[in-house]
This record gives sequence, C-alpha cells and structure tokens, in this order.
Amino acid sequence: MAITFLTQSDLTPSDFSREFVGDDFGGVPACVIFVDAEPGEGPALHEHPYAELFFILEGEATFTDGANERVIGAGAVVVVPPHHSHGFINSGAGRLRQIDVHLSPRFETRWL
Repeated sequence: MAITFLTQSDLTPSDFSREFVGDDFGGVPACVIFVDAEPGEGPALHEHPYAELFFILEGEATFTDGANERVIGAGAVVVVPPHHSHGFINSGAGRLRQIDVHLSPRFETRWL
C-alpha cells in the first residue's frame, strides 16, 4: 500500500466539518473530523463504543456530558472514554476549529 496524500477538500463534508473515514482508506484504524463551526453550532449529546480525542485549535467550546458543562479554548485536549455521553457547542464569538479523532476505522454514534 502506498502513502496517501489528501487535503481537507478531498474529504466528505458534513454540517460544520470534513470527515476522514479510516475504512475508506485501506482500513486505517481511526476516523478524523476537522471541525470549522460557527457560533452556536455543535453536535447534540451522543456516545460512541470507542474513545474520542478532541484537539481545540482555535475558538471556544462548551462541552457537556449531559450533567456537567466545561468551557475550553485553544490548546485544550479533551479525552472522552468509550460509551461516555458527550456533546459540544461553539460558545465563543468566532469560529471553532478543532480536530476530533475517533479511535475506530468507522463512525459509530448513538444519539441520546
């Protein structure tokens, strides 16, 4: 297998992101979401059967587990364990740019 080179514009667009799905590229054991969200945007409460990592590059987000909230900004790293409820919203005045890494070759999401 050869090295694959992509740009974000090569990836599947979603509401406020671009998505890399590992299964689409030879079974890479991860999926990546490149978030570029306007204020007020973000996914509702959900969970995955695998861990997820969030790397906040720019802006401000409010993360929730359904009971508690935490505001974070650029430079933060968030680790969500498998089967743990979570969601976030861009709670800042500008754009939220982050990279979300799903430790699975395909997305598996249960919306709550």
